[in-house]
Amino acid sequence: MQQQNGLQRLLGGADPDPIDFFNPHGQADVLLVCEHAGQYIPQRLEGLGLKKADLDKHIGWDIGAAALTKALATRLNAPAILQRYSRLVIDCNRPPNAPDAMPEMADNILIPGNKNLSPIEEKLRVEEIFWPFHHEVDQAIGSKQFRLVLSIHSFNPVLGAVPRPWPLAFLFRGDAQTPEKLAAAISKDQPNISIGMNQPYQIDDESDWFVPRHGELNNIPHSLIEVRNDQISDKIGQNFWADQLAHAVTQLMED
Repeated sequence: MQQQNGLQRLLGGADPDPIDFFNPHGQADVLLVCEHAGQYIPQRLEGLGLKKADLDKHIGWDIGAAALTKALATRLNAPAILQRYSRLVIDCNRPPNAPDAMPEMADNILIPGNKNLSPIEEKLRVEEIFWPFHHEVDQAIGSKQFRLVLSIHSFNPVLGAVPRPWPLAFLFRGDAQTPEKLAAAISKDQPNISIGMNQPYQIDDESDWFVPRHGELNNIPHSLIEVRNDQISDKIGQNFWADQLAHAVTQLMED
């Protein structure tokens, strides 16, 4: 680890800032967030001992989520705050003390660079990546510029041997109205679509951050949006779902 003023540091001069603030001057009163946008690994972690092919999988990032977030932000003229580092360095949609925030194993793949982390190693990831990203989101919400905040994610088509049939899903807890209205707008355009509501998992305080900490604590309309990653693995799918979601969000805000 690098020393700076006698203190250890994780990120060096060649490492990017964890925050990718896209379209920061967007005029829409909608804020987009993407916690699993990137695949970067701090140079000092030496790729976590993984192959590039492993980092390209869902364990390394949310496939297509960053591109979808930026395409949606462009259509809405909305600001978007994306997090550049791999979810394996630290998962920014988990509490930092969650068991899978810095996992030693993910989808049956060993993560050598996360094995037997010391308290200081964990602390540096939290202080240099997790908190800067979330402070940026908190500051944006605290500006009172926004009437809606949405977090964009993607998920695998199959978990184990179990298929996940929903191309689109909304995750929520206290605020059911926002995702229900968004889902209704999508269903109006695509009457045969199967939309997952609180699929492929459910929100709780122990394993989630965006909904409890950004949405509920700020008492702002919100939803976590999940798109199946085979739907947004290329530009055609990304543009299609950006169009669909932009239309739904616009209808919601007009209502």
